[in-house]
Amino acid sequence: MKDEELKKTLSDCKTVAVVGISPKADRPSYIVASYLKSKGYRIIPVRPDEEEILGEKVYPHLIEIPKEIQVDVVDIFRKSEDVPPIVEEAIQRGAKVVWMQEGVIHEEAKAKAEKAGLKVIMDRCIKKEHERLINQ
Repeated sequence: MKDEELKKTLSDCKTVAVVGISPKADRPSYIVASYLKSKGYRIIPVRPDEEEILGEKVYPHLIEIPKEIQVDVVDIFRKSEDVPPIVEEAIQRGAKVVWMQEGVIHEEAKAKAEKAGLKVIMDRCIKKEHERLINQ
């Protein structure tokens, strides 16, 4: 994806479901979510075993986020082999973008999401891209 399209995606998409977020402040998923929240994004933590992270209600799965909440970006902090069911839920939820963090790569899930009309960013950090393109 070209920088112009990435910048537009980061500017237009303001609600980010962070799948696999950790409650530990030293973990990359927490650091990224905290950064995005500080920049005005709405963060929706998705993790089966927590109640609240970063002051936000945690949902066990994407599909359990209430329908009235528009999910723009599904930011995935999970192992690559865990991606397909998350992409399936992102499609069902009507997300606009699937963002797989650095080291998260799944070509079949990418193809499925793109076929369903979602943008896919793979093996890139949303925080680093925001810092590079928006928060210079």
